[in-house]
Amino acid sequence: MTQRLDALQAALEAALGARITHFKRERGEITITVSAADSIAVAKQLRDDKTLAFEQLIDLCGVDYSSYKDMPWDGPRFCVVTHLLSLANNWRVRLKVFAPDEDLPVVPALTPVWNAANWFEREAFDMYGIIFEGHDDLRRILTDYGFIGHPMRKDFPVSGHVEMRYDVEQRRVVYQPVTIEPREITPRVIREDNYGGLH
Repeated sequence: MTQRLDALQAALEAALGARITHFKRERGEITITVSAADSIAVAKQLRDDKTLAFEQLIDLCGVDYSSYKDMPWDGPRFCVVTHLLSLANNWRVRLKVFAPDEDLPVVPALTPVWNAANWFEREAFDMYGIIFEGHDDLRRILTDYGFIGHPMRKDFPVSGHVEMRYDVEQRRVVYQPVTIEPREITPRVIREDNYGGLH
């Protein structure tokens, strides 16, 4: 495993050089971070360079780093994390790209490079509000068309902004501001002896 990671690390450093802004090797995995401006060029090289040959995109997701491990985060807030697989070389890499602007997080779309990124990018747009520049069909995929906000952001309220219910008089589903009082959910603690018949 170590020799394979050594070979992958050497190939990545030789092919991408200074475009890698951060390199991390931990738990048998390699993560590279590149700037949003370099992400398309890096993605094409990862795919087309025969020494790398990352022909398959496995996963793409958004991350909100507004806090990290219960500590304040000093850096860009929104990140797009992509997992790539090379069948030819039997190795994987994690590619991270941070959106430079927190108020309007925009990164280039990877769909022109790997078509499999399509629905993943739509999900990251819907859940985090990350805009993928160059995506042909960027619209919500999990929430309703009139949904307000992005539910995976750490500052999104637990109960949401609106609720829906069926109105008998109007004979249709209506949306209204949330009427639920926010409360802190505490886990149930079982204190009885022999709970569930266990001795």
